[in-house]
Amino acid sequence: MASQRKLVIGALVVAMAILELEQPASVELSKIAVSDTHGEDSPYFAGWKAYDEDPYQEITNPTGVIQMGLAENQVSFDILEEYLEQHSESSSWGNAKSAGFRENALFQDYHGLSSFRKAMASFMEQIRGGKVKFDYNRIVLTAGATAANELLTFIIADPGDALLVPTPYYPGFDRDLRWRTGVNIVPIHCDSSNGFQVTPAALQDAYSRAEALKMKVRGVLITNPSNPLGATINRKVLEEILDFVSSKNIHLVSDEIYSGSVFSPEDFTSIAEVLEARNFRDAERVHIVYSLSKDLGLPGFRVGTLYSYNDKVVTTARRMSSFTLVSSQTQYLLAAMLSDKKFTANYIRTNRERLRKRYDLIIKGLRKAGIECLEGNAGLFCWMNLSPFLEEPTRECELELWRSIVHEVKLNISPGSSCHCSEPGWFRVCFANMSEHTLEIALKRLNNFMEERNFKERN
Repeated sequence: MASQRKLVIGALVVAMAILELEQPASVELSKIAVSDTHGEDSPYFAGWKAYDEDPYQEITNPTGVIQMGLAENQVSFDILEEYLEQHSESSSWGNAKSAGFRENALFQDYHGLSSFRKAMASFMEQIRGGKVKFDYNRIVLTAGATAANELLTFIIADPGDALLVPTPYYPGFDRDLRWRTGVNIVPIHCDSSNGFQVTPAALQDAYSRAEALKMKVRGVLITNPSNPLGATINRKVLEEILDFVSSKNIHLVSDEIYSGSVFSPEDFTSIAEVLEARNFRDAERVHIVYSLSKDLGLPGFRVGTLYSYNDKVVTTARRMSSFTLVSSQTQYLLAAMLSDKKFTANYIRTNRERLRKRYDLIIKGLRKAGIECLEGNAGLFCWMNLSPFLEEPTRECELELWRSIVHEVKLNISPGSSCHCSEPGWFRVCFANMSEHTLEIALKRLNNFMEERNFKERN
């Protein structure tokens, strides 16, 4: 019996050895491939997964998850559709043998079509009320703002260096700025005591923390208007930030992709305005990121721009943009659309009116449920304060409430901790990526949840 057992064990050992030989060793990948700095383990992306697995559909799945974690502008899409119906020549090539088809189908300079860069520069001026001018020769085209921000990070910083970013900030920056570049993000901690505005003390604190970690600070990156706050940065704060980066001899990146989504244009000040008022002193350290994904509601077109006052940055960005080009057909269509001043003026005005109406609707609905928000004036979302409803003021309690809202209420909202907010209980809620009817359903669900929660607490 013992000898048989030994034979069986021996056979098993041999079989396992053979299996190990048959299975090739795991092939190593790059450090970037195995790095966890992509940020996709965040609750921000987990909420998207919950939506993807059970998406709300009014007819086929009325109890599904409503997507309120997507900052997408659909409120004025009908205006774009109407334009294309009336100007079909802009979106089609007609005769395949036409000069237009040949011109745009063949190789294009990395600079992009001059007609589109001119139209983009003009549109950027228009949404800023004509208060600033942009030189189309300084515009570098990229496949969306994501590519523009990463490209800029590659240019102004080396692996191991740091960018200072005010909190709360867009969760995607953890991927966009860090993952492939190897650059660190050091948060500039802001809080609700002053509406999460950046202060000189907070800037210096972040800079000192980076230095203590032996990181070389290369720049400050701001979003104006802010994502996720849905609020603009006032001029005084912009001037203080510019003074700070000048004193430290570092860069300033101003991500202004929501600049055309400010409800009242007088509420927005571009960093370009501050520079013009200073006769462009220290302008070589300032760079602006813009795209058509938010203001024009065209994220699928992947059109972004990097605008820099630094000649070397423009030259380098143009060389690097070969990895992130915008198709000629897309440029051709948008050059025609953005050059139509009657269309753009109507779109900008109507879009602002509709966003304001949608914002007022969600604020009214949330207040009915006993929920307040940070006062906002821009963007496609509001910054909702559920801190009074946390059992304890901790990140764990925030995520527990978030899980209830995602899986029980079936609303995908983004917890503040995914935006690196230092105060538990804040959430970003998007309102422009759905119909008004769907938004009303979402608000009704949230109101019912709060009523049930209050009833349980009373009993």
